[in-house]
Amino acid sequence: MPCVVSIDGQRLLDDLRVLRGFGATGTGVVRPTFSDADMAARHWLREQMEAAGLDATIDGVGNVVGRSPNPAPALLIGSHSDTQPTGGWLDGAMGVMYAIEIARSLRDDPDTNGMAIDTVAWSDEEGTYTSCLGSSSFVGALTDADLLDANAEGETVAAAIERVGLASTPRSRLDPGRQIGYLEAHIEQGPHLEDAGLQIGVVTSIVGIRAVRIRFVGEQNHAGTTPMARRRDAGAAMFRFGAELHERMAAVAGPTSVWTVGDAHLVPGAPSIVPGAAEMVLQYRDPDEATLDAMRAAVSELVAETNDAGPVDVDATAGRSPIAPTQMDPELRRHLAEAAERTVPGSWTEMPSAAGHDPMVLSGHLPCGMLFVPSIGGISHDFAENSADDDIVTGCQVLADATAAILSAAQRA
Repeated sequence: MPCVVSIDGQRLLDDLRVLRGFGATGTGVVRPTFSDADMAARHWLREQMEAAGLDATIDGVGNVVGRSPNPAPALLIGSHSDTQPTGGWLDGAMGVMYAIEIARSLRDDPDTNGMAIDTVAWSDEEGTYTSCLGSSSFVGALTDADLLDANAEGETVAAAIERVGLASTPRSRLDPGRQIGYLEAHIEQGPHLEDAGLQIGVVTSIVGIRAVRIRFVGEQNHAGTTPMARRRDAGAAMFRFGAELHERMAAVAGPTSVWTVGDAHLVPGAPSIVPGAAEMVLQYRDPDEATLDAMRAAVSELVAETNDAGPVDVDATAGRSPIAPTQMDPELRRHLAEAAERTVPGSWTEMPSAAGHDPMVLSGHLPCGMLFVPSIGGISHDFAENSADDDIVTGCQVLADATAAILSAAQRA
């Protein structure tokens, strides 16, 4: 008979609201990495981990790591505690508080108090300076070049670490002889669970992400005196390209593919000047590498056709380092699914994550599993982000039960 963990739902919700207070702005939170609010939250999280019986530290890149005094095997559980510049109160924060609540609950139960739960609040998952700073450091993937990445104000990672007093602090590293897997719970950040009337999503994979920077070069000229037939209008070419691009991407897309042009501009960008240049950045996501390749091929074909047709020259280059699709560990998925079925029978599903998360970095070094709870209205990265209290508590219960089952099986092995 699987062990059922008795979490304290009200304690979880109360602590989540305390964490919300660090950087609270209206209904949302402004807590970007290495801000005063972020560092205050990290010190509070360290105190909560210590109160849960863990040996807790803030490491040299800002990760808050709690280590159980119990011997291996250990599960690492957590998420990130930083936010977008104008973020929601649950994105990342919920998963961090789940970790602490599960550590407390398993410690307080005689049936589970010998199990080892390590907890973590990752630093800069949101990319204020460089995406997934904390998890990259944890697996030894952080480079000297990454430390020179800067925020919007031009402060580098290295300078920020110095400013907050962490420059001489050691960085935590994965202990592969101890930590057998990583679990993370998160709000869905999309509408699928709510639309389907479901309470839990067991994540199968995290989408791959690619981006293409597409440049159009024409001829700048006077908007009043240049005849239409003689124009080499880079702006008009970009708009035509964008409209056709949607049709081409749709023709090769998979069932969960998405694509977005979220950045476009004209040069020089004046009402009385025919644009001599224009640029757009396309981002596209899918959990299947072959589909991502097909989407990139569709862009290349359209670029070639546009160049053949003229009168504007077009080129396309990578807009960011590609992120490969990440598969969640089958065994951890199985335990999460079984715990979901016990807690909310028939009210859960398996699904990919359309957003990026720290397991993209961790999964090459540690088996990873993820769990989603519904987002009200599918809204995230916005002050309106929210989830129902009952869904938050249910998600923690499922993750706690899966944690106990995973560790019980590991101890028997």
